[in-house]
Amino acid sequence: MLKEEIVEYCAPTLAGIKTANLFGVAGGLDEIAEEIKKLNQTFIKKGLRVIPVNCSNRKTLIYIYRPERLKADLEKKIASDILKDKGYSSLKPECCVVQLAKRLSRNKDFPHEVGLFLGYPPADVKSFMDNPCDGVKCTGCWKAYSDEKEAIKTFEKYKKCTSVYKNEIKKGKSLESLIVDTRNQNDYQVAI
Repeated sequence: MLKEEIVEYCAPTLAGIKTANLFGVAGGLDEIAEEIKKLNQTFIKKGLRVIPVNCSNRKTLIYIYRPERLKADLEKKIASDILKDKGYSSLKPECCVVQLAKRLSRNKDFPHEVGLFLGYPPADVKSFMDNPCDGVKCTGCWKAYSDEKEAIKTFEKYKKCTSVYKNEIKKGKSLESLIVDTRNQNDYQVAI
């Protein structure tokens, strides 16, 4: 059931070129809990985690991430400063994900620090939080305020990756075979 959604919304994370993705699926947690459990059995072996971070009776918001990359992302000074300012009590990735899930479920407004959890440049996340309309250089997966050339290059890489992964699934490749274990240098990578 989730295979197509995962490829559509998470290909760069599966490929190991992005920290994480977040996407919504129809159905409450009770309807997809078993599938998430099965996905984790496969994903954990390749350095990924699948976590439902917000649920209602009709929709579940799923976060797929690479814990090692998230740790490195959140250790950056700007990122850790943002999280401290937002009241995150710990900077351990697992704790931060739990706190983000709580913020997602409690607040009607989407917490803008979520960009840090998706691998967006912390300077861009900070600029968006400070003034979302001032200084935008380009827009793609996120609003880029700092390095326009690098952002455009990254947007294109993510787009190409998604296209390649969708084609690989159409050819009959398994989802598991498309997951790159970035902890293992010998793991197979789809040409992107």
